[in-house]
Amino acid sequence: MEPEIFVIATPIGNLGDISFRAVETLKTVDFILCEDTRITSRLLKHYGIKKELVSFNAQSESRKINKVLERLRNDEVCALVSDAGTPTISDPGARLINEAIKKGIKITGIPGPNAAILGLSISGLPTDSFVFEGFLPQKKGRQKKLKELSTEKRTIVLYESTYRIEKIIKELVEYFPERFVVIHRELTKMHEETWRGYPSELMEKLPERKIKGEFVIIIAPINWVEK
Repeated sequence: MEPEIFVIATPIGNLGDISFRAVETLKTVDFILCEDTRITSRLLKHYGIKKELVSFNAQSESRKINKVLERLRNDEVCALVSDAGTPTISDPGARLINEAIKKGIKITGIPGPNAAILGLSISGLPTDSFVFEGFLPQKKGRQKKLKELSTEKRTIVLYESTYRIEKIIKELVEYFPERFVVIHRELTKMHEETWRGYPSELMEKLPERKIKGEFVIIIAPINWVEK
């Protein structure tokens, strides 16, 4: 086989949300690049797949790229997966793909789950034009980015973690007070739920308990009104 990287989307929660093609390809590659070997191991075990797993995350990507490219030059084939969803979308791997393209290595994508697109598709908000911002800066540049986005006319899609969900809802009250918001928590997982309302309403609905999970935040376009 010629050198090749398969960029494979994996489930964002429910292990059944993976394509037949993805499973069959994972069975054939020489090794799999993944963010957390423990998480990917669970997926592989579920489908009876035994493969070499190579940790490839945001901290190790830059120092491991050359080693990966060397293996590919020796006619190996690998898969790139993330812990959940489509690789390189707010996840590591884009630098590797760029370098592999420069080396003439074939890149093949196997589509599948993506939290941003899923969240957008079931939000009920306009989807004909939107901007995806992923995770906002944690500290430096965060307020500047929020101020910039406050004038964005299109639907806005953001990611947020357990640790900053309360913080971002407070920021929505400040920067997007008149814009309707949909927040999805734990999409496709057992405790999936959706919160809908204007920022001040969402602030009032926040439970006193510790909120856990991964979040997709959809902000309606300027002047969009819930009917």
